[in-house]
Amino acid sequence: MTAHFRSTPAPLDNGTCCRLIEQLVAIPSVSGDESAAVKFLVRQFESLGYARSFVDSAGNAVGIRGSAAADSMTVILLGHIDTVPGDIPVEIRDGVLHGRGSVDAKGPLATFALAGAMAALHESIRLVVVGAVEEESASSRGARQIAEDYKADMCIIGEPSGTSGITLGYKGRILIDYEIEASEGHTAGPGRNAAEQAAEFWQLLLQHANAFNQNHDKLFDQLLPSLRGINSSSDGLTSRATARVGVRLPPDLDIEDYQRLIREWACDGTVNIFGYEAAWRCERNNALVRALASSIREAGLSVSYKLKTGTCDMNVVGPVWQCPIVAYGPGDSALDHTPEEHLVLDEFLKAVRVLRACLERLHK
Repeated sequence: MTAHFRSTPAPLDNGTCCRLIEQLVAIPSVSGDESAAVKFLVRQFESLGYARSFVDSAGNAVGIRGSAAADSMTVILLGHIDTVPGDIPVEIRDGVLHGRGSVDAKGPLATFALAGAMAALHESIRLVVVGAVEEESASSRGARQIAEDYKADMCIIGEPSGTSGITLGYKGRILIDYEIEASEGHTAGPGRNAAEQAAEFWQLLLQHANAFNQNHDKLFDQLLPSLRGINSSSDGLTSRATARVGVRLPPDLDIEDYQRLIREWACDGTVNIFGYEAAWRCERNNALVRALASSIREAGLSVSYKLKTGTCDMNVVGPVWQCPIVAYGPGDSALDHTPEEHLVLDEFLKAVRVLRACLERLHK
């Protein structure tokens, strides 16, 4: 078959690429306050030669290149532009960019914008690059809008996998708010106060997880609860306690049965279960994974396949699109949300080249 490619802007030099990521990281964009960074990215899409660039109804930055035909193959590069709080001075020292979001996940997002601009796309490809809002909050508002507005045939999520890494899956998640009130009694008496009952609720969650995990050796397949906060108070007559628990969910968990157990364990307390995202895992044997793996090897690197115990926008769009979907981007995910967050620019530039080569391998 003869390959047909559309025209592409001239290759961008390393200095231009590094300035874009530095400028993007320098614009604060904590979840819920991303508009300045979004407007900046839309302007970059324009200057990089994207055919269309705009802010969508959810506040996402969107850039589109390639085929407008109804039967085109839609490839979506879904990054996120928001960050967690934390002011880290933005500077480049010894080839390393320091700043909040440099790893999670403006580094991967800038990789998407640049590689998407530089790639000579096959004529059958429509490329949609997104800087999504509110990924770092439980709402994932930006990704939900993209899942509603587009039907992807292939998708890459912008998360730090390392330049040679391909992330195939993320665990699921639920959040639990527990509340309990109890009449006060003498501390030497037989009754249990609210704090003790909240602690017992947490212990029941732990015991169930430990029993479940006995039959699951791999961390990705385990049930992982974490106690995010617990508080108690008393006015002398009534004691009160609240707790928040996050649970990372494996793919094979019966979520309806698990929620039923949680409500049983609450006893006289009340629970609010929210923020549910199903675990999602992509198989290795598909055209997207093969193209990305070949491009990594072409860059002289050894491919590593990863499964993550956190969640990301893959959990939101995967069940909707049911297409080949992986996460890719430069950076060490161990630096996510830390005061030491930083990105090695040589790795960033190599990731841009890898992703460009991957996009050029894709066709219908």
